[in-house]
Amino acid sequence: MSAERVEVRPRKVRRVAIPIAVALVLVFAVAGLLLRNTPTGAFFSVSDQVSMVLLGVLLGAGVLLLTRPRLRADADGVEVRNIIGTQRYSWPLVQAFSFPDGASWARLELPEDEYVPIMAIQAADGEQAITAMRRLRELRRQAGSAAN
Repeated sequence: MSAERVEVRPRKVRRVAIPIAVALVLVFAVAGLLLRNTPTGAFFSVSDQVSMVLLGVLLGAGVLLLTRPRLRADADGVEVRNIIGTQRYSWPLVQAFSFPDGASWARLELPEDEYVPIMAIQAADGEQAITAMRRLRELRRQAGSAAN
């Protein structure tokens, strides 16, 4: 099995987060457009309506952050991008890839008992997660034997 390059993104989270983000924007846009005078006597100005739409856009963007995780691995090392931040690790630093029992996502084991969560490989993705872990471990073995 040749594993020259591995790229993984979560699937199920994307299938859920994108429709939720779109729904949030639409609901807040409709609510913003429908804001006018109420029977209670409250008056909403155009700035209130615009703020309501912008609030929906911000909430939708926040939900879309869940789709950001990605893992890329090649002969030089591993790049892990989680919700916030991207880190690159060379193969000599990578001790292992693990998926602890009950964990939601995999992790990259580093020296001195440190680890980095790999949110791109999620338990909810089932077979895709298993395949990704196998390919990563194979790529790590290949990189280790090439260094010797």
